Amino acid sequence: MQILPYGSWPSPIDARLAATHDGRPEYVGFVGDEVWWTAPRPTEDGRRTLVRRRADGTEESVLPPPWNVRSRVVEYGGQPWTGAVRENGPLVVFTHFADQRLYAYEPGGEPRPLTPVSSVGGGLRWAEPQLLLGRGEVWCVLEEFTGDAPTDVRRVLAAVPLDGSAAEDRAAVRELTAGRHRFVTGARLSPDGRRAAWLAWDHPRMPWDGTEVLVADVTPDGTLGGARVVAGGPEESIAQVDWQRSRGGGIPFAGDGMQSSGDGMRSTGDGTPPAGDCLLYTSDRSGWWNLYRDHQPVCPRDEEFGGALWKLGHRWFAPLDNGLVAVVHGKGATALGILDPETGELVDAAGPWTEFASTLAVQGERVVTVAASPRSAYEVVELDARTGRARVIGAAHDDAVDPAFYPEPQIRTFDGPDGREIHAHVYPPHHPGCAAPGHELPPYVVWAHGGPTDRAPLVLDLEIAYFTSRGIGVAEVNYGGSTGYGREYRGRLREQWGVVDVEDCAAVARTLADEGTADRDRLAIRGGSAGGWTAAASLAGTDVYACGTIRYPVLDLVGWATGGTHDLESRYLDTLVGPLAEVPARYAERSPLEHADRIAVPFLLLQGLDDVICPPAQCERFLARLAGRGVPHAYLAFEGEGHGFRRAGTTVRALEAELSLYAQVFGLRPPGIPTLELTQ
Repeated sequence: MQILPYGSWPSPIDARLAATHDGRPEYVGFVGDEVWWTAPRPTEDGRRTLVRRRADGTEESVLPPPWNVRSRVVEYGGQPWTGAVRENGPLVVFTHFADQRLYAYEPGGEPRPLTPVSSVGGGLRWAEPQLLLGRGEVWCVLEEFTGDAPTDVRRVLAAVPLDGSAAEDRAAVRELTAGRHRFVTGARLSPDGRRAAWLAWDHPRMPWDGTEVLVADVTPDGTLGGARVVAGGPEESIAQVDWQRSRGGGIPFAGDGMQSSGDGMRSTGDGTPPAGDCLLYTSDRSGWWNLYRDHQPVCPRDEEFGGALWKLGHRWFAPLDNGLVAVVHGKGATALGILDPETGELVDAAGPWTEFASTLAVQGERVVTVAASPRSAYEVVELDARTGRARVIGAAHDDAVDPAFYPEPQIRTFDGPDGREIHAHVYPPHHPGCAAPGHELPPYVVWAHGGPTDRAPLVLDLEIAYFTSRGIGVAEVNYGGSTGYGREYRGRLREQWGVVDVEDCAAVARTLADEGTADRDRLAIRGGSAGGWTAAASLAGTDVYACGTIRYPVLDLVGWATGGTHDLESRYLDTLVGPLAEVPARYAERSPLEHADRIAVPFLLLQGLDDVICPPAQCERFLARLAGRGVPHAYLAFEGEGHGFRRAGTTVRALEAELSLYAQVFGLRPPGIPTLELTQ
């Protein structure tokens, strides 16, 4: 064992390795018997490709550069593709990021456009496509800009002809709904094809505040009629809706070594299963996102069967043909299980994974999802609902370095102000061949996740390993307001953004120092997006940290609330801070922009120049307020990057700059790292 100071340990996990392993598979689906999904390509300008897994297990990227399978609906996007098998082979419909048109693609040919280009504002955008081959259409969510402002937009359900007749003709797109709601999700058709269900909500609500389930009749000519609200409301968040044909049979592999519990309840008072097609949805009316069938809870628990609907097409449950339901559920972490809605029995799949993503696809008794663990990155996993056997079938994790260099996380709960619980993952410095001198305490960086209505999952992240393998600890804080712990925990941030998140991160940092886990004089904070806000607000409002890394942040509340961001989050601050017209002083009181003069420690500011969610103008105003104050800092702006970095070169530069900041402030000597120039 080599004795070296913290921060100077040699590591095989360099920034290039972390960058090339950034991102994860998303949006799994079946095309016939084959499983397809989207996958990141950080070294190909950060695009996302479509991957096909053939019956023999081989994987291939079916679309070469520059095709980029990614939607911009609500800016965060959503399900960007769908597929089916016809007599002559697979047919896939996808959204191309560059022009946001829908394209039809048949392997061996070239993608052909199905939708037109609009020059108005952000144009036409599409998400959650669903093929209806019998009608010769693809149904999806249409987002249409009506002006140049980011809030000049309408969203409806629409039908696009597959014959290409709408490729240059907007009038050939058939609208299915009237557009009376600001936001809608894709329609889910009942098994008998007679009804459609979807979610809708309006400003100022976010989808985790309150949504409604709408059901309409599908007429013989393919229109939707008689749309009516059947569940949800302003104070009830429904995260997903779908249909199921009621059938019995029980869970075939229950008792075969799987984790099982039966604390659910039947869907009708007398135990008789409802006839015909049943409506399924996840609602938080109990305080937790639980699953309901025809408005009755099927497995009431103090855990989540849903989450924050940041992207259209998230799926936390999927009904199987045999009457069972595949579910992603948990508290603070997630598991994949099979639920019997007749009895409430829930059986979880066995395996090494500790986190399952909100993407599910089913065919017969096959369930496909994406899963990860602290020892493995996200990979495509298939569960046989008949046997309970789960296996990796795609994007398999491959140890690029000796796993002995991976961090060893601790799941912890800290005491915050007023005795409130704070959930966090602590990653101590870890190296198989190095240790620090016995008298030295390690530096730690507190990571604040984005959202803020989101959470940090407990999975292998080589960006964390980049620091811990060099002797720098990381603490990911799921501060009050995070998802995964029920509506009450999520609601702690209501009108308290910039207070509760800052206090919770500081409480974790102080506790780590008080207990002798971290060096009190070598604490930093880091965050991106809403986490960048928390990092900036923490540097301006506390004396806990010696420096910070602020990534594509919110810095100016008034600017953000008055046209400075996109439509989805344009009224988010109504709940996070309070309506601007009612509490204008609060906006000034909490904005890091208004208190830039209070920042006295070095920081690194990272920003994508194409970011429309947190535009670079905020950073420029922030830096102007700091000019001449003698605070060491660096500002790195990246062309071609939006909200969140996707290109490998960007990630390399950002990670090395961040490590250099900590080296200069904490007195570390990491080998082989370019020195970041700090200006004053």
